[in-house]
Amino acid sequence: MNIIEIIMSAGRSSVDIALYTLIPVMVVMMVMMKYLESVGVLAKIVNVAAPLLKPFGLTGLSLFALIQLNFVSFAAPVATLAMMEKKGVSDRHLAATLAMLFAMGQANALYPLAPLGLHWLTAVLLSIVGGLAAGAATWYLFARKLAIKEVISAEDAAVHSPQKEGLLSIINGAGGESIRLALGAVPMLILSLTVVGILKSAGAISLLEQMLSPVMHALNIPTVLIMPALVKCLAGGTAYLGVTTELLKGGHMSVETLNASAGWLLQTFDLPGVGIMLGAGFRVARVARFAILGGLIGIALRGILHAVIY
Repeated sequence: MNIIEIIMSAGRSSVDIALYTLIPVMVVMMVMMKYLESVGVLAKIVNVAAPLLKPFGLTGLSLFALIQLNFVSFAAPVATLAMMEKKGVSDRHLAATLAMLFAMGQANALYPLAPLGLHWLTAVLLSIVGGLAAGAATWYLFARKLAIKEVISAEDAAVHSPQKEGLLSIINGAGGESIRLALGAVPMLILSLTVVGILKSAGAISLLEQMLSPVMHALNIPTVLIMPALVKCLAGGTAYLGVTTELLKGGHMSVETLNASAGWLLQTFDLPGVGIMLGAGFRVARVARFAILGGLIGIALRGILHAVIY
């Protein structure tokens, strides 16, 4: 096992993800968010959506994160999380929003799998159901002791009102912030991909497959899901997409199995996903332990609903 080679490979893959996936998506989304804020549209949408999402422990900005994750990419909501932290959204609301994101499906996996047989509309609807359940569970149970008062410093108070800025200034400011956030996720990506490489090289993944096969048979769960599940947890949604696509095209996985397992496997709660989300800010990372519990509730609900329907 050549550990140096594994680390170098993980580094190249992580930089590739940061440069060609995170930065482009985050720059566009952050510029859009900043522009909508500067013209006052963001404040209006937040005010309208806030009462509808309040029972789930979410804010109006949480709606943006929900739309971005389900219809853009797993990286898109990071810009919204960063804005929520900067705007002084309370720790309890941040935890509920983060839990919602952990529990929902990511568009960059949902869309490519649709032509291969994934029932996209059902998957998105159940993704939203699971996200709302995760937010509510975190708000009412796991994060109920966190502060609900907004944390607004003197310098950040101005963010709450529309700021008239030139388009070039918005692009430069949002672009710089997006690049900082994307590069901040690289260390976690490198570590997670290095762990995957070491486990593969040591034969641990093959051993896990052998150990889990009897349990999977006893629970009447297709053993073909072992590899996609392990890859998903350790390497993220993009790696899961690659493995699952090959299994579907090779006839090793059925469309029914894909749809039945989508609730469990199509979500952002994996090592790279968690690392990228926590890179949004210090307070986001601080409330993660509460959000993880709520996210697991939402994932479990989605998994059960998918299994029952399919």
